[in-house]
Formats: sequence, structure tokens, C-alpha cells
Amino acid sequence: MIEDNGPQEMGSPAQEDDFQSRENLTPLAEGIERVITEISQVIVGQEKLIKLLLAAILSDGHVLLEGFPGLAKTLTAKLTAKTIDTGFSRIQFTPDLMPSDVIGTSIFNTKKSDFEFKKGPIFSNLVLIDEINRAPAKTQAALFEVMQEKQITVDGDRMKMEEPFMIIATQNPIDMEGTYSLPEAQLDRFIFKIKVDYPSLEEELKILNLHHTKSDLVELKDVQKALTIKELKELKDLVNRVEVKPSLLEYIATIVDTTRNHVDIYLGASPRASLALLKGSKAIAAMNGRDFVIPEDIHEIAESVLAHRIILTPDKEMEGATAEVVVTEVINSINIPR
Repeated sequence: MIEDNGPQEMGSPAQEDDFQSRENLTPLAEGIERVITEISQVIVGQEKLIKLLLAAILSDGHVLLEGFPGLAKTLTAKLTAKTIDTGFSRIQFTPDLMPSDVIGTSIFNTKKSDFEFKKGPIFSNLVLIDEINRAPAKTQAALFEVMQEKQITVDGDRMKMEEPFMIIATQNPIDMEGTYSLPEAQLDRFIFKIKVDYPSLEEELKILNLHHTKSDLVELKDVQKALTIKELKELKDLVNRVEVKPSLLEYIATIVDTTRNHVDIYLGASPRASLALLKGSKAIAAMNGRDFVIPEDIHEIAESVLAHRIILTPDKEMEGATAEVVVTEVINSINIPR
């Protein structure tokens, strides 16, 4: 268990002595601001969704968006792709979709009298998979290798994906008709699972006014590129250089280890969760204007990192508890390093 050295305010002199600003985060702040400005021309609200989506891009991880139909999950993903000058493809998952429809297939070339591989839509930089939980397990399995190793193996040949490579998947809640639960091994490959909520009354009224008057309404085609691939790589390099104290590394490990020994959790989080907390908190710290991580950065992403990686005990599920509530209990049970 991590020692609690008593309360100490963030930004106190002691902490400032430990970490002086070493990195110039201005390029990151300006780049992220340009992306958010472009997205916000079309999307009203959803600040948490947009921030976590950008944090995942900076962390080089895949994202799963879950919410009811009509909450702009697909639109937000398309907008994000539009603001970055990279390749983009969209795959609509359906019950009859086959693995070859995703990764591609070998076709006989009569001119060459040989088979040649025709790449599928997965071969892009940013891939939007819409309604991922409407496809059967066989098609889901086609994504395992490419999500983890960023490569496809066909007929013994390995084909690497071009960098950057990221999957943004959307899904409807699993209790909706015609949906399937994703395998645990696949869920574990998403750095974040972001639950998309309904807009507030004020936000919904703003949406109605925009579409009614059309005065400030911006179409998807009018959204401009805000980051080049080179700029994105430079921002990722900045995030990689964000400092994390050893005590916070221990804090992350303790959080994940606690999920494996918690009375209400049947299946705890894997080491991928520890890495996701590390990478995600570094991205959040940089987006918050710091070149070092504080506990609050870890807390900000903990639910999105851990909730989809744990399975509650049957008794806890019978009580109506959610994974998000149990994750909060785990966080609150551990002393915060200062």
C-alpha cells in the first residue's frame, strides 16, 4: 500500500521544486486548440468525449464509444478524422459481415496467373468501425491482430499498417436488440471506453436553434485540417516525454492490482490497463498544460480505462451495481501519493 504523507495541495512549493517545466507544450496546446475549434463548429457540448478522444490519439491507442443512437458518436469520429491530415476509412459492421470484408482477400489475377491480395478498408490511418457489436465473433476476431500488433497476416505474409494507425469504434448498449457482447480480449485492446451521454437541456436547445436558423451551422465538408501527420508525431513525442514520479507509477500499479483482489470483482484488469493509465495520464497532463503527471490526471481517465476491463461478481451484478461505481470504490480505497 502506498504511504499517505498527509494532505498537500497541488502546485505547492514542494511539488514545484520537484518538477520545473522542462518541455515547451505550446505547440501541443495550439494544435489541440485548433482541432477542438474545428470539431466544436459542428458538435455542441460533449467536451469530455472530445478530450478523451484526443488523449487516445496522443496516446496511440484505440477508442470504443458507447451510447444510444443519435448521440453524434459517428459524427464526432468523422470530424476528428477530418481535422487530421491522414487516411480515413469507415466500416459499417453488420451480422453478415465477413473477415475478408474487413482485412481484404486474395484474388486470382488472370494476367499474371497468380493470386494478389486486395487490401480491405482496415488498411488506413484512422479507421471508424460503426456499430462494432453488431458483427459476429468470427468478424471480431479479424481485428485482434491488427489492434494489438498493427499488422495483418494473410497466407503467411505480414503486412504492417502505416503510422499513425487508430481504430475508433462505436457501439450501442449491449442490451439493445441485434447486438453482441465484445470478447474480453478485444475490449482489453481499447485504451478507453467512453460512454456518450445525452446533451443537457441547454445544449439540446442550442442544437435546435443552430439547425432552425442555420446561421452558424457548419457542414462536415467545411471542416478544415488542423494537424498534419508530422505535427501529430511531434505532439506524440512531447507526450512521451511527460514526467511521471516513481510514486505515481506505484499508484497506478496498486490501482490495477486492487481490481484483481477486490471482493466485488470476478475478473480484474490486465497489465494493459496499467499501460493505458500511464499513457493516458501523460496525454491528459500535457493537454492540461503540464509536463508532469499528478494523481488527478490518473483519476480523470480511470473510469474510461478500467470499467470495460473488469467483470463484477454475479452477486454484485444482482445488486444492480455498475463497473464504473466499483472503479470509483477502488480509487477511493487507495491512499493518494503526494
